[in-house]
Amino acid sequence: MREELSSQDVRAFRTSFEANPAHRLAMNAVTNSGLMEAALSRRSVMSVDHVYSHQVPAGKATNQQKTGRCWLFAGLNTLRTAAMQKMGLKEFELSQAYQMFWDKLEKANFFLENMLETAEEPLDSRVVMWLLGDPLGDGGQWDMFANLVRKYGVVPKTVMPESSSSSESRSMNAVLVARLREHAMTLRKGVSSGAPAEELRQRKAGMLDEVYRILSICMGQPPDEFCWQWRDSDDEFHRAGVLAPLRFFDEYVGLSLDDYVCLINAPTGDKPFGKLYTVQYLGNVLGGSPVIYLNAPIQDLRSAAMETIRDGQPVWFACDVGKMFHRKLGVMDMGLYDLEAVLGVGLGLGKGDRLQYCQSRMNHAMVLTAVDVDPDGSPTRWRVENSWGDEIGDKGFMMMTDEWFGEYVYEITVQRQYLSPELLKALDTEPVVLPPWDPMGSVAR
Repeated sequence: MREELSSQDVRAFRTSFEANPAHRLAMNAVTNSGLMEAALSRRSVMSVDHVYSHQVPAGKATNQQKTGRCWLFAGLNTLRTAAMQKMGLKEFELSQAYQMFWDKLEKANFFLENMLETAEEPLDSRVVMWLLGDPLGDGGQWDMFANLVRKYGVVPKTVMPESSSSSESRSMNAVLVARLREHAMTLRKGVSSGAPAEELRQRKAGMLDEVYRILSICMGQPPDEFCWQWRDSDDEFHRAGVLAPLRFFDEYVGLSLDDYVCLINAPTGDKPFGKLYTVQYLGNVLGGSPVIYLNAPIQDLRSAAMETIRDGQPVWFACDVGKMFHRKLGVMDMGLYDLEAVLGVGLGLGKGDRLQYCQSRMNHAMVLTAVDVDPDGSPTRWRVENSWGDEIGDKGFMMMTDEWFGEYVYEITVQRQYLSPELLKALDTEPVVLPPWDPMGSVAR
């Protein structure tokens, strides 16, 4: 039998609260300053240091504006380091709008194909409802980014600059999502009425033509080719001539995306370390590589990231940016807020329990560009390149303590050479398929 909250209970709570002067002091501080500002640890603020023993050259901080394109910005910021080195530039930016255009078109095709595949499922099934819930979001994963680059290449930002809709995607997304849900209904009804497969494919082609038109009107058409010329940091002029986006990537980025592996740290017990995982219905480019994760102990992620930076390369990563984080200061530190001193309670869930009980999720992707290593070889803090402009932290770059790395970093992308022999063997195994709503797919939504 369930027990209701009684007036006697409430009187006891009030008496207990008023009996302790510390509670009143905390109430006065929090009601005037806000909970997190009142709990901000002065000791943690004074320990912020933006000097690192190993640092990768990086351009100015980028800005994703009012969109969820962090994964694209982080991916392109990872690639631009190689491009800057090849072209002798201190500042350079690749077009995020170009990648966004193709991602939206590919996601539309991915969604419509999923609707055809699940057309005989009940409309209110969990899978169909999940797919209808977010047909065309801004989010994504590293493997989805890599698929876009393999298929469409990259272009400098000057070739396809931002538009109003690429910088603030809500209105464009709302129209596209509304139309895709209508198209989903059309396709499902076509299947239930026995329409021939060829007819359904023709309908789908018309739907995608409509998506392309909307994207082009909102963002401009992406270029097939462009003339590229630049002046390097020594003011020397260079002219490459007319290039296609794929050729530009090959010549001026030149990284082998097939060498990259996504390591995750999901210590939940139901996902053993040393095994591959994928998430059902997570992706964008049909025919591209699936989203594949290799679950590993956090020390393997830490070591691989540290060695990558030591070799002069940045590291794409995904985390839960909303925890123990101060946006203006640009600090991620487990000791940043002394909630126990203010509220009388601490937060006791471990990393695996936070994942399983919906207390933490991957919700943001950024780039590691530096690490500070102490004399015994252990990392103490990391420099983080964000995509929220240059007004936070150190001109847009943030500081992450290594303890925070261990608790809230869930994924990194590194080259195979930084994996242990045991982890390399696991890459030859078949991945375990996780359900669409597994937390390992959350940054894509």
